[in-house]
Amino acid sequence: MDNAEFIDALNQIEKEKGIDKEIIFEAIETSLVTACKKNFGTSQNIKVVINRETGNVAVYAQKEVVEEVVDPMLEISLAEAKERNPYFTVGDVIDIEVTPRNFGRISAQTAKQVVVQKFREAEREILFNQYITKEKEIMTGIVQRKEKRNVIVQLGKIDGILSPNEQIAGEEYNFMDRIKVYVLEVKNTTKGPQIYVSRTHPELVKRLFEQEVPEVHDGTVEIKSIAREAGSRTKIAVYSKDENIDAVGSCVGPNGSRVNVIVNELKGEKIDIINWSEDPKEFIAAALSPSKVLAVSINEEEQSAKIVVPNHQLSLAIGKEGQNARLSAKLTGWRIDIKSETQAKETNFMSEEELSGSEFECSLEDEINDDVFMEDFESEEVITDEE
Repeated sequence: MDNAEFIDALNQIEKEKGIDKEIIFEAIETSLVTACKKNFGTSQNIKVVINRETGNVAVYAQKEVVEEVVDPMLEISLAEAKERNPYFTVGDVIDIEVTPRNFGRISAQTAKQVVVQKFREAEREILFNQYITKEKEIMTGIVQRKEKRNVIVQLGKIDGILSPNEQIAGEEYNFMDRIKVYVLEVKNTTKGPQIYVSRTHPELVKRLFEQEVPEVHDGTVEIKSIAREAGSRTKIAVYSKDENIDAVGSCVGPNGSRVNVIVNELKGEKIDIINWSEDPKEFIAAALSPSKVLAVSINEEEQSAKIVVPNHQLSLAIGKEGQNARLSAKLTGWRIDIKSETQAKETNFMSEEELSGSEFECSLEDEINDDVFMEDFESEEVITDEE
């Protein structure tokens, strides 16, 4: 390739790839300085200049004008400088051409290497810009392989890394499985963009609801808070800005169609959807669903709440290994202490006035209907404060 073809090629690269040719020229010049010193062993201050119109390459030794020369490699006398140009004065720097023979071959090789490198850098930058917009969103990936304990998931042109901490316990990731992941972070590295993804992040559930529920997507129904124990159970609190729209019903969908899509994507993870309320008592009572609540007493300073539930629903309220109470506390942001009605009366846990004045009602029919949930929530042994 002659110089004219080289210039034409750079113009084409600039047009098609969006890489500024001036950046390429400067990178080639910098690389040629290194190549010149390496191949010709000079200790001079070297400058390489490429003519932007013709592509011709010239090498210059830069020398400082001095009264008396100490280092001929770096300095030139004032008298010799004035022979070149009478306007030179002490302290000026003169460029003296010292282009070696056969330097054209070296410059051609270097230019090729630099152009290839700039191509790669530009492609990495383009990819990074494409994927950085996916950060904090969900993507559909295809499981490729396992590296040590990491699962590598293909996300279009780039592979995502699903680390052990971000994998759902007990979930299997088999070759070519299609899974949805939450993009935690996109990093720009020397090897290209690196994407870190999660299957356990609570925001994954939120983004899935945004995909499946139009009312959540358009903001009519808002997800106020999420508490998740990945692979087991998630509680979400929802609120409708339109009083004519049922927030919970929208998220559940006809015959559970919408929430079932999300449950299936999460391999059977149970999802409780409850109504958010600005009244903390109502919110806490709803959060303990499916258990019914008889009374709630709150201490705003300590951000704590005392809850009384029907005797036969204490295990249901606490949940298996305390999960229901734990998730309810995470969801509401309140520390929760639960007692059965009998325990509350025996320990003066709550005053008679608070118990009798509660607005939370629990009919016998409701209690019987909710017994179907007992298997999921009950623990083999419930530890109460008295024990």
